[in-house]
Amino acid sequence: MEFANKEYLLLLFLLIPYIVWYLMYRKKSEPTMRMSDTNVYRFAPRSWKVTLMPLQPLLRMAVFVLVVLVLARPQTQNSWKKQTVEGIDIMLAMDVSTSMLAEDLKPNRIEAAKLVAAEFITGRPNDNIGLTIFAGEAFTQCPMTTDHASLLNLLQSVRTDIAARGLIEDGTAIGMGLANAVSRLKDSKAKSRVVILLTDGSNNRGDLSPMTAAEIAKSLGIRVYTIGVGTNKVAPYPMQVAGGVQYVNIPVEIDSKTLREIAEATDGDFYRATNNRELQNIYKEIDKLEKSKLNVKKFSKRYEAYQPFAIAAVLLLLLEILLRITIFRKLPS
Repeated sequence: MEFANKEYLLLLFLLIPYIVWYLMYRKKSEPTMRMSDTNVYRFAPRSWKVTLMPLQPLLRMAVFVLVVLVLARPQTQNSWKKQTVEGIDIMLAMDVSTSMLAEDLKPNRIEAAKLVAAEFITGRPNDNIGLTIFAGEAFTQCPMTTDHASLLNLLQSVRTDIAARGLIEDGTAIGMGLANAVSRLKDSKAKSRVVILLTDGSNNRGDLSPMTAAEIAKSLGIRVYTIGVGTNKVAPYPMQVAGGVQYVNIPVEIDSKTLREIAEATDGDFYRATNNRELQNIYKEIDKLEKSKLNVKKFSKRYEAYQPFAIAAVLLLLLEILLRITIFRKLPS
């Protein structure tokens, strides 16, 4: 609530001298009676009328406050926004080969990648986002959608054991993963179309080379950000053996050269993540680079809201007058 005539609120300071006068001088103006001894009245109970005597000045002050509020013209405001969102269509292409189980990122590469991808999706409510997963083959886990709750559920269900169990061929088909993501974006009408490709290896499977897929993306005006995830040299990998798990060090073979060339060919960027924090910062950087455009127009309408205060002031004034001529009526002096 706002007041159109705020200067009238200064009148409320007049209550201070009134309260001081009432506390200091009011009793002196009341009629008195001389008595030889008041000891008999010491333990006499107070009547309800005496108890209610302070009600009169309280009612007068309340009426005064309400009248001042009416003069200040309280107003309510009804506001709304008209917004036009120009979202971005994004495909996440994620490597799910068995090497993503390496634990140089915690708890492992695939879980770390899923965690930061989920944060990225949550922070972009206006964008169409989809998910492609690839190992030796590629397929769409979730087409582009603004139903991010469903997308997040499908992201959490991603496992590397689909390659380990032979459901798809193991390996790293970067070209096929990129091509699958691009195919989902080719018919998009969005002005900005992006692929974020994450892998921990080099292309060793598939019928399409990574650079051919990059040229297709470039011809369609699709920008590709590439992320190589994994430490340098070797990484601990959990190997299933009889009776448990044995850790072995496997070489980290990220084809940084090809990933960089893909990014450069499509006006994107190449990033290298060797730990969880770097991977998180990479997604934050991409989030800053690819911002949705939002045009917002604000509208508001004000309504006069003095009526309840005016009605309350009249009712309290009538109550004070009624009490003064009935219960608190004074005999003429």
